[in-house]
Amino acid sequence: MSPTFAAADADAIPLHVIAEDQLENWLDGQPDAARHWLTAQGFTGALGQATTVAASDGSVALAVMGYGTAKARKRSRFHLAGGVGKLPKGVYEIASGLPKEDQATEALGWLLAGYRFSRYRKQSPLLAELKAPASIDAQYIEALAAGETLTRDLINTPASDMGPPDLEQAARALAEKHGARIEVITGDDLLDQNFPMIHTVGRAADREPRLIDMHWGKDGPTLTLVGKGVCFDTGGLNLKPGGSMGLMKKDMGGAAAVLGLAHMIMATGLKLQLRVLIPAVENAVSGNAFRPQDILTSRKGLTVEINNTDAEGRLVLADALAYADEEKPDQIISMATLTGAARVAVGPDLAPYFSDDPDFVTALEAAAQAGADPVWRLPFHDAYETMIEPGIADLDNAPKGGFAGCITAALFLRRFVTDSPYAHFDIYGWQPSDAPARPKGGVGQATRALHAALAPLLKL
Repeated sequence: MSPTFAAADADAIPLHVIAEDQLENWLDGQPDAARHWLTAQGFTGALGQATTVAASDGSVALAVMGYGTAKARKRSRFHLAGGVGKLPKGVYEIASGLPKEDQATEALGWLLAGYRFSRYRKQSPLLAELKAPASIDAQYIEALAAGETLTRDLINTPASDMGPPDLEQAARALAEKHGARIEVITGDDLLDQNFPMIHTVGRAADREPRLIDMHWGKDGPTLTLVGKGVCFDTGGLNLKPGGSMGLMKKDMGGAAAVLGLAHMIMATGLKLQLRVLIPAVENAVSGNAFRPQDILTSRKGLTVEINNTDAEGRLVLADALAYADEEKPDQIISMATLTGAARVAVGPDLAPYFSDDPDFVTALEAAAQAGADPVWRLPFHDAYETMIEPGIADLDNAPKGGFAGCITAALFLRRFVTDSPYAHFDIYGWQPSDAPARPKGGVGQATRALHAALAPLLKL
């Protein structure tokens, strides 16, 4: 269940947000008992600190939360979320100290701090509820939190319960919720309808490969989201070692991200025509698994030499991107947990992306900064095009040498989009350790930034 704000008419405890350099001034205005209590508690205003002050009858009179220093805030995000778990049960209302321009982001962080993945084990809920600040659009923030919750839940679910049929059901549930229409092409029908690489990658698994195709909206500019839905990746015949296979339930993180973003778009009623394409497969090992040095012919007609069966995500995305491009939408965006090279380049916290459109870059970077959803631009570096041209076929799915792996993967995908503006996100989709508003596990990346960027980009 997605976290929500407390009822607008609920009685609330006043919460004072106090930066370290404002603490002394704030304490000077408080009664002696409150001042002595907070001093005795060691409250300094540091990020992550939170405590309450009792009234004479023993009830909670007020709460305080540290807002740290400007330097500390710059090195983190969702600054209040680190303290909300330290507050006792109750409804809280921000009374002072939080700049108006930060209230929407901090309110979202509070909601995201309440996320719990409880499908397999009961989890203790967040006790402290927040009454939405009057300055924010509460329904908008709740829609963002719900989209993020969907993404996290899908990634956190193990492949035993999140195979291609389950991912299809998640998409169908989302479509039903928002009145979208959905079509799914499954199994050998993929061959009949010219999606050969999606079929080839997924044919070795017991659960059939499929292409999920969802449409929503009748007016406005056209946007197509393409998400990598590899529900588990063994590496295929180029089998991953055990240590590398341990997190492969998250290899459908691109699909989870675009479904979360689709929810945000539909729930907030953006005036556009949305299409979501998800090639959903498992990269398994069987007698009919595709092999190294096979040459595949894609939907677009380009031939691809397979030099590593563990570079399968770009293959299924290629057919889906070619299909998306046939409609010539105003914008195509792909999202995928595609390369380890992207993690080496920027680590787990940044979402690297590729775009040659200055308007896209400007809109996205502004939205990412404002919404605490960090991204980092990497280049479609044309000079590396020769690295993905093996000579025996049009394209190589896994260039030798290991250099610029995330860039060559992005260049590979770009070959399949020739008639539409295109941006690609090589996300990680996983939070490796607990952080404010981001517990260890599946996480959305760049989706909130993209949602905010769509209005200026598509002139909505």
